[in-house]
Amino acid sequence: MQDQPNHYQLPITNYQLTGFSATWSAFWAMVKKELIVLARYPVQFVTSFVQVFIIIAVFSLAATMFSMGGEGGGTNTSGVVTYGFVMFIFLSDTLWTIGVNVRHEQVQGTLEQLYLSPANKFASLVSRVTNLLLWTSAISVVSMFGMTAILGKLPFENPWLGLFIFVMSLSGTFGVGFAFAALTLRIKETAQTVANLLQFAFLIFCANFFPFSALPAPLLAISKVIPLAYAVDAFRSTMMGYPAGFPELAPIEVEIVIVTAFGLLMPVLGYWLYRKAEDQARRSGSLAQF
Repeated sequence: MQDQPNHYQLPITNYQLTGFSATWSAFWAMVKKELIVLARYPVQFVTSFVQVFIIIAVFSLAATMFSMGGEGGGTNTSGVVTYGFVMFIFLSDTLWTIGVNVRHEQVQGTLEQLYLSPANKFASLVSRVTNLLLWTSAISVVSMFGMTAILGKLPFENPWLGLFIFVMSLSGTFGVGFAFAALTLRIKETAQTVANLLQFAFLIFCANFFPFSALPAPLLAISKVIPLAYAVDAFRSTMMGYPAGFPELAPIEVEIVIVTAFGLLMPVLGYWLYRKAEDQARRSGSLAQF
């Protein structure tokens, strides 16, 4: 006897394709929505771009104090500050784009309609990450040229390992953004204040614009329990070719393990926290509360 065809496989396949198509359509619609919102505020767009150049000038000139006859001179200073700035700008934009923007949607009155609809919630968060990658990546490239002009030649060693560390660091940073978005749903208006505090805290404890050796011992002890600090140290040390004294927090093999674990686990934890906060907000009816 000939095998009878399985007539139940086609509907399942079509359903799976339909589900993927719907998710992709929702994701693309949300990406376009974020781009439209960005384009509707041209003054804010230009101001944020100009602000980056001011930050570059201020911190680049301040960083030169570490190059006056010390170990951090020359290309080391350029690498420490430039690669540290790239990590900082992605973290800073992640807190505001993923976390604080959730609060902005809540104030605008669109968050409740979105989250009470069957629209894919993960697509909503990832759409914010997509725009962040496009915009912040462009700023980072321009910033590298600007800092090189001020601080001198930028070391560029071990690009493939550096890329891996950078991708894992970004993944973990996005997880931090998801977790902060969860916190935003709970603390509401206070989120902007917390975002500012976190920015400056990470700026200090992750030593984005100076070597970790410049930190006092108590602050350095705090840095050693923050995974993002190892991400900064591993990334710039790798891209600088491991000059004397780098990496500063731990051997590079240890730092790579920490950064990889951070990149793999933090997005899962952050998204889980966000879904918990969203579910609690829907149950309590606080999605539309200011």
